[in-house]
Amino acid sequence: MDHRARRVRTALLAPYFPETARRSPAAMLSEAEGLCLAIDLEIVVSEQVRMNAPRPATLIGAGKIDEIATAAEELELELLVVDAALSPTQQRNLERATKLKVIDRTGLILEIFGERARTREGRLQVELAHLTYQRSRLVRSWTHLERQRGGAGFMGGPGESQIEIDRRLIDDRIVQLEKALEKVRRTRELHRKPRRDVPYPIVALVGYTNAGKSTLFNRLSGADVFAKDLLFATLDPTMRAVELADGRPVIMSDTVGFVADLPTQLVAAFRATLEEVMEADIILHVRDASDPEMAAQADDVYAILSDMGIETEDNPHLVEVFNKADLLPPPFLEIRRQEAAGLPYPGVLISALTGEGLDRLAAEVADRLARDRVELCAIVDPGDGASIAWLHRNGEVLERTDLEDGVHMKVRLSQADAGRWEKRLV
Repeated sequence: MDHRARRVRTALLAPYFPETARRSPAAMLSEAEGLCLAIDLEIVVSEQVRMNAPRPATLIGAGKIDEIATAAEELELELLVVDAALSPTQQRNLERATKLKVIDRTGLILEIFGERARTREGRLQVELAHLTYQRSRLVRSWTHLERQRGGAGFMGGPGESQIEIDRRLIDDRIVQLEKALEKVRRTRELHRKPRRDVPYPIVALVGYTNAGKSTLFNRLSGADVFAKDLLFATLDPTMRAVELADGRPVIMSDTVGFVADLPTQLVAAFRATLEEVMEADIILHVRDASDPEMAAQADDVYAILSDMGIETEDNPHLVEVFNKADLLPPPFLEIRRQEAAGLPYPGVLISALTGEGLDRLAAEVADRLARDRVELCAIVDPGDGASIAWLHRNGEVLERTDLEDGVHMKVRLSQADAGRWEKRLV
């Protein structure tokens, strides 16, 4: 049975500023609707609002506000979602004028994250992001709606009636959350150390939300990560061991999807989650090749990766994966194939759903991992089976000769593994 008592009747306004917009109005409205549907809001009114400049007091014009106020009474609306960043003053003014609860794009994304986070770390990060956002507002956006929806929110359970939040209480809770998250980060670092010692290369999946990362992750790893045609279907990081085409094992990490205008609070709060990307030997940038806005989505992903200090131009460790080839008609399929082939480091056209192109993707990952490898000659004691197994597991054994003074092995290793081998000898 659905945990929600009923769906919240919602009006969606998507302001569009032609001079600064990087996407088509239709694409922006469609994404905003997807965000609303991700938490099962009932969209009664959905409209693009073309504007030359924002209004300081309300962002949108008085005429449109009057229309929404009238529609609110006639259609029994409860919520107004504005697909833009609202200041606290603009939010309050809109609520007074429309008699509706009002949330902006940031609040909507925070609510999605609050509902989807499953691990303790994810919940802590969402609550921290939400409190940071609410600190300047001192108003709980979702208290009354949360009760109607069954209490999936992130600050207290259903029935909690407090609306005004004291700033001091918020600050105290933020301090508690930051301490708890620091413990989580230390635990994650302890978990990473054994992987460095093993070590297996890390392959991280990144991409715009709903690009198909989790479907690809499931296909490659045999895992059962939640994968659905929803924005932000995956929030908590998942890792699995996967064997590449050359038989070499890697650890694959599925990460949260990126989105245009991702709230700054979430970028900061989820940095611990994205540390897996910063540690990765290979990053798979999964794109939705069937989306006309693929290029703009890629730019949004690159912007966040750049903020994390990851090189996005001419980076041999960044593999462009053009997904959803099964949705492309033949002419567009060929266009995407040429786009992938024309990149400085050619990308791979695949369908995670059907499995098309996955063998080429696995081979490409193996090839990229091999590019920074060095050859070395190792002499191992015949009785040291662990070291011989380590070289076979982590490198490509080119020659082996058993002599009186030991086992002579010519091995190709990555730069990192060569360093680990030297430490092992010491």
